[in-house]
Parts: sequence; structure tokens; C-alpha cells
Amino acid sequence: MQSPPRVAGQSIMNVDDKVMDLSKAIHRFVHDGDHVSIGGFTITRNPMALAYEIIRQGKKNLHVYVHSHGQAFDLLIGAGCTDAIELSYGGTARFSPGGGIRFKKAIEGGKIRFEDYTNFQMTLRFMAGSMGLPFMPIRSLRETDVFKKWGFDEKLRKKNARIPPKKMAMVDNPFARDGREEKIQGTVRIKGLTYTDVEQAKAAKYLIVSCEELVDTEVIRENPDQNQIPFFMVDAVVLVPYGAHPTACYGYYDYDPLHFNLYKEMAPDDGTFRQYLDEYVFGVKSHEEYLEKIGKDRLSQIRADPRLGYRPGLDRR
Repeated sequence: MQSPPRVAGQSIMNVDDKVMDLSKAIHRFVHDGDHVSIGGFTITRNPMALAYEIIRQGKKNLHVYVHSHGQAFDLLIGAGCTDAIELSYGGTARFSPGGGIRFKKAIEGGKIRFEDYTNFQMTLRFMAGSMGLPFMPIRSLRETDVFKKWGFDEKLRKKNARIPPKKMAMVDNPFARDGREEKIQGTVRIKGLTYTDVEQAKAAKYLIVSCEELVDTEVIRENPDQNQIPFFMVDAVVLVPYGAHPTACYGYYDYDPLHFNLYKEMAPDDGTFRQYLDEYVFGVKSHEEYLEKIGKDRLSQIRADPRLGYRPGLDRR
């Protein structure tokens, strides 16, 4: 299993000089043609503020890696920011039956290259990257189409050195017999399920973390077993409360079913999808303006119960 290159999702951390605004972080670390990995899982903790800013800055030809992703990657595809994606699943559950709306449209129209893996395989790829390994051995799936069918052909792989020469290969078992001062500048703590975000973060060359809260060093050190990503792996920290909206961020807010249903109505048609981008991405100059557009009342309605981590009684229709 080839490991993909190394941007993670919503989290809590202690930081120093790595704190920067949204625009600067994307401008510095995301460039046309980059290989970018996005954290989060379907309708939970997508780094939406980062995705919106990538679209605003008009980034193109991004090669995107996700595990089981939803809103953020669908928007990046629909806005024309990515020309290739590697994933195990794409969609926002019942809000996009049959897969991500713009993802599905791009695949059917032949506008994007993609290569699929199983959930287990994709997890191992990120794990390999987090361990500094070029690949991870696996015994299963040798007779399946996931192993036999490639999304990127050999010609493309030879032209692009950043794509492994082979999707997977059957090889012999290589294990068979015959003083630096510590500085706390970006330690990350993710509440709730982490999915594959930790492995993705550790596998990345550059790591941008968007977070809900900045906390003091003492808080981070009080329960160090709850910290997942060490500071030396973090290149930029962006404080963006509600930065995962309309997806959820455990402990802070639930997903926004009203906005997902709005997207479900507007995304299938090219014209109305463009209206969506004009209103919610290009039509706002900052994440703060985006939140003003969503409205304090709506954000209050999805705020999580701190004891439960989600919003009880939320109308999820």
C-alpha cells in the first residue's frame, strides 16, 4: 500500500507564533498542483473554512487525498480546484444519496481522475506516511478489483513523479527468514473520534490545523494522554470557530441539516451550484462574514451540549 503525501481537520491546541489568519495560511502552504490531504469524516469536522479559502484564492489542479469525506472535498471538486482524488468513500450520507453531489457529477462527466481504496487500505496508507514508510504491507484484497483496477494508468504515473509507480503490488515478504529544548508551539488535541486525521497529519509535508479554540500550555500538559499531534509536526494554526460548518465538530457544535438540505437542492444543477458558490464562498470576504451570513440564531441552534458532545433534540430532517 503506497502512502499518500502529508492538512488536517478541526482540533484544539496550544500555539505560539504559528497562529496566523486563514488567508495567509492557505497562501503560504497551498499552491496550484499541490498534493493535499483533508481531515474530517463525511458530515463531521470537515475543515470547511480552509476549503472555502482555497476556493476563494482560486487554487487549481490539486491532487486530493481523503479517507471517507464529504462536504469539503465535494465543494473543492465542484469549484474546479482539484483534478484528481484518492479516497475510500465520498458523500454526506443521506444528504447526498449515491455519493458526493459534485464528485459524482465530475466522475460521470469525465472531468476528474480518481483512484479508490477500501477504508482499511486508506488508513494503512496514512499510517505508512505517519511512520515515514514508503508503503505498508497488507495481506488482504489480492483478488479484488480494488487491487486489479487502477484509476491512474502507468503513463500518467510515469509523467508525475509524485504519484507512486504502482497503486499496489504483490511482493515477497521482506521480513521472512532465507538535545533540543522542548517548545510547545502547536500541540493538537482532537475531541471525539479522530478517524484517520492523526495519520494524515503525521504523513503530510506541511500541516495546517484549523481549530475551534486556543488553550494555555497548562491545559495541554494537564492531560497529555489526550493530545494526538505533537507541535513539531504543525506548520500553521488557524483559529476559526465554527470552522467545520456545516459539518459537525464534536464537543462544540452539531452538523447543520438545514444547510445540508440547501446544498442538496442547489448542488445538482451547474447554475444553482454557481449561485451557492457566489453566495457562501465568493460572496463573503472572510470566515467571520460567512458566520454572519449563517446567523447567530442558527449557530446557537446547533451548539453542542458540553456533556454529550452533540446537540440533543436537533431536527435532523
